[in-house]
Amino acid sequence: MARPPRADHAARVHAFRWPALAAFASLVMTTQVLWLTFASVTTRTADHLGVSEGAVGDLAVVNAAAFVLLAIPAGRWMDRSYERALAAGALFTAAGAVVRALDPSSYGVILAGQVIMSIGQPLVLSALTKVAARHFPPREQTAAISIAAGAQYAGILVAVLTSAWLVDRGGFGLLLVSHAVLAVLSAALVLLSLRAPAHATDAQRTPLGFLRSDPLVWRLAGLLFLGFGAYNAIATWLDAILVDFGHRDLAGPVIAAMTGAGVVGAAVLPSLAARHDARRTVAMVATGCLAAVMVALTIAQPVWLVYGGLMLVGFALMGTLPVVLEWSELHVGPARAGTVTALLLLAGNLGAVLVVLTVQVAIGDPVAALAVLAAWAVPGLLVARSLPRHVTAPAD
Repeated sequence: MARPPRADHAARVHAFRWPALAAFASLVMTTQVLWLTFASVTTRTADHLGVSEGAVGDLAVVNAAAFVLLAIPAGRWMDRSYERALAAGALFTAAGAVVRALDPSSYGVILAGQVIMSIGQPLVLSALTKVAARHFPPREQTAAISIAAGAQYAGILVAVLTSAWLVDRGGFGLLLVSHAVLAVLSAALVLLSLRAPAHATDAQRTPLGFLRSDPLVWRLAGLLFLGFGAYNAIATWLDAILVDFGHRDLAGPVIAAMTGAGVVGAAVLPSLAARHDARRTVAMVATGCLAAVMVALTIAQPVWLVYGGLMLVGFALMGTLPVVLEWSELHVGPARAGTVTALLLLAGNLGAVLVVLTVQVAIGDPVAALAVLAAWAVPGLLVARSLPRHVTAPAD
């Protein structure tokens, strides 16, 4: 007896779900690699290009600025036309990486490539929850979102740990060509994955007015504002803080360890939170850990405490991102997930700017800088406590 067409389609969706996720995760990782290409070789890049270190930093700032401008339009396009939006994100990402590699000695060419790539990033990241809804059954969607979100942290690690190694072995030409190859391959895999069967999700032209009447979305945005902001502030200022405490050359390995712990947290925490319906608890623990570790480091700074404390912060704080993204998708439904994901990540990028600037004000005194970070955890904890104890049904 022949199987009904609907059953055949469901079986094909099930068979292709992991390859589709792997392709998407590789593109997510690539966006972060391209964003932070020069983060660990800033001084060498400035000397190579004949520009200031501030100009090299601007190559990364372009991404944040583009995300702030394009996040909401990208999310709305994602909700209306998933395939076209994600394909455009993949093509912009690959094109920007290729342009950068055309002339590794030209700041103008590299900046142009960075701008092109930055247009693609919000299109890619706004699909973080929609890819799970399209390819996975409900029981596996939490794991799928965890993997997709964790790919961001994997990309940060790849950029931080490999850029200097590539420059040592082949100069900036090898660095930029390698990243271009990675981007082209990832984009090609995503374009192929868009041909794979998927669950149908309703395309919507969603009026933005629904966001004004949904306090949960804004509370979740507040959590990501704090989480992204705290991580970026730690990554930006940890070296200056630890040097003042007498720990020279310790910041790099600690940031790598903290980010690695974040990868583990992104893999472990969402499933635990979903299984026990403890998403609110995870958010409270993450903000509490940030406050406790920052306060502890103002009192004493042995190496074991620096490593252990910041790895705990990375595990809890960065592991909260996929928890928040999954919660938002369950709350608003897959048809609106692109717009809401873009809003949440926009809040995170704004936090990455504001929290970094507030810590900068106190950076001359390492204890004061840590105290500012601890103080930021207080509103985060209040927001976490205000969250509902259980997931609510999709909003109307």
